[in-house]
Amino acid sequence: MRKVSIIIPSYNEEKRIGRTMKSYLDYFNSLKKQRILDFELIIVINNTKDNSRKIIYNFKDESLKVLDFEKRGKGFAVIEGFKEALKGNSELIGFVDADMSTTPESFYDLVEKIGGAGGAIAGRYSKGAKVYPKQSLARIISSRMYNSVIRALLLIPYRDTQCGAKLFSREALKSTINEMGMTKWAFDVELIYKIRKKGYKIKEIPTKWSNQDYSTINFMKSGPWMVLGIIRLRLLNSPFKFLVRLYDKIMERIRRFL
Repeated sequence: MRKVSIIIPSYNEEKRIGRTMKSYLDYFNSLKKQRILDFELIIVINNTKDNSRKIIYNFKDESLKVLDFEKRGKGFAVIEGFKEALKGNSELIGFVDADMSTTPESFYDLVEKIGGAGGAIAGRYSKGAKVYPKQSLARIISSRMYNSVIRALLLIPYRDTQCGAKLFSREALKSTINEMGMTKWAFDVELIYKIRKKGYKIKEIPTKWSNQDYSTINFMKSGPWMVLGIIRLRLLNSPFKFLVRLYDKIMERIRRFL
């Protein structure tokens, strides 16, 4: 029986983390009882300031692990979750956002379809995907613009690198995890990019995705930082990587004025 590790980062998620944990534990425990799939759920608390920590620790399940950090950043939380999962024997390791825009059934779809690939990522813009309610025009335009930058600079073919549901093989993740340099805005793009450079195939799977309220990410605010992160990643993997030092100095000066 295969085993999967599912990481859920949690930063100020008191309005939804309880519902998400219950849904994932109930669904994957039912698969475990049927001997279809073994699993562990790893919740990574990262610098939360609300009541979500109490909610998380109230759950008791033999397949549940909780990591608790003061450092903030979704990328940091997911990477620490990956490292914890790699200590065990899971064949597949992935992460999903805490808002349950991706249901347990949709995440399991990645497990079923990954096959022998190094990764499977949920795609909201692939043929056959279902998104409800429909995203706003502004959100679609900003997302498409960001994706165009990624595809142009990194030469990767995926239509949706930002959907918060991704799954990787143990081997692909283990070969890449210690090379990760981004822990915030574009960490998942870096992960996909580096796994592909190792020669692993990554599938984009049409998904069912439901937009949720109470988002903790402001795309309009974070978007420019995400683009700058992609530029930095491209420079690091080009003959012009010496420019990164200058880039970092400029970025540090920008941060001081913000």
